[in-house]
Amino acid sequence: MRERQSGHPGPSGAPSGVVLTVPGARGGSTGPRDGVAASGTTGPVGTAEPAGTAAAVDEPDLGHHGDVEATPGLVDLAVNVRRAPMPDWLADPITAALGHLAAYPDARPAREAVAARHGRPPAEVLLTAGAAEGFVLIAQALRGVRRPVVVHPQFTEPEAALTAAGHRVERVLLDPAEGFRLDPARIPADADLVMIGNPTNPTSVLHPAGDVAALARPGRILVVDEAFADTTTASGVPGEPESLAARRDLPGLLVVRSLTKTWGLAGLRIGYLLGDAALLDRLAAVQPLWPVSTPALAAAAACAGPEAVEAERAIAARLAADRDHLVARLTALPGVRVAGRPASAFVLIHTPGAAAVRVALRERGWAVRRGDTFPGLGPDWLRIAVRDPATTDAFIEVLAEILEA
Repeated sequence: MRERQSGHPGPSGAPSGVVLTVPGARGGSTGPRDGVAASGTTGPVGTAEPAGTAAAVDEPDLGHHGDVEATPGLVDLAVNVRRAPMPDWLADPITAALGHLAAYPDARPAREAVAARHGRPPAEVLLTAGAAEGFVLIAQALRGVRRPVVVHPQFTEPEAALTAAGHRVERVLLDPAEGFRLDPARIPADADLVMIGNPTNPTSVLHPAGDVAALARPGRILVVDEAFADTTTASGVPGEPESLAARRDLPGLLVVRSLTKTWGLAGLRIGYLLGDAALLDRLAAVQPLWPVSTPALAAAAACAGPEAVEAERAIAARLAADRDHLVARLTALPGVRVAGRPASAFVLIHTPGAAAVRVALRERGWAVRRGDTFPGLGPDWLRIAVRDPATTDAFIEVLAEILEA
């Protein structure tokens, strides 16, 4: 697991390259860290703690991800990748692609397929080696931005990529008392780069598309991380509720997508960006040659087809039922609070002493995702992946015993 330096903490406890917007402030006003709980403290570390876990610090470890938690031998509730047998319509093209590895990858068929899925011309699609590469391209290509803002809590790679590229990042921390819901008025009016997840990892909050779209304006690049958009569903709503992937009318919009989660392709590294062709050309200019492998391109084309989209909707519906079961079981536990209204493949909970609870779960064979490495959270937060009801019931039994001890 790689580690990144996110800046040396200044007198306020935040790194020198980060400015914080305090929850509850309006109009995008910024202030010091006063009144914001330090989110990098860690709980007790036992022998079952994953290797590489840092000691207590004031600043969250942006390089920490759930794969570090899911060590062999544990039931994995830390990683949000669906694990199921690969369907033939996906496995067959990937396998066939192995016979063409002597040729350089040709991205055109996959780009055309992805473009057709989202109702865009191919020039408005940029294929990437996973969504994470997209964040690096954005950070490297857009070095001229003056006031980049990242809305937290969210996936930490966007801020990590910006910091690594030398940007001075400003954080807007959403309020847990408000269910981590987005208030567009919180975003500074002169921010020329805004990055937000929808649905957001780790909160599982799905912001209304209108609220996210309200952040778009001339002179600003709005990056919406929709890596988990295909996990969402709403009764009576066809397709992905609140997605902006098909919107071509919003100035500066960049939508980041991933094929990792639903189809279990984390090891293949495939994602893509959707946006204005001229903007994507700027990002492609800093991208290595042939960044996406031939098997990954085959996967992208297959996952963009009608059969895949129909299967995604069925998977999202089953996921919603499994998530409701998990939320109901968690809500019944004393001292456990489910954050907001979960809409994706994971649930964020708050419980006092969660850092020690996580260690106890590891000792009992269960891996969950710590929350204190996400800006805006702290050691009393945990993220739990949605699994089938039988796995959930077994997990809840162990969690209840730990909480009662």
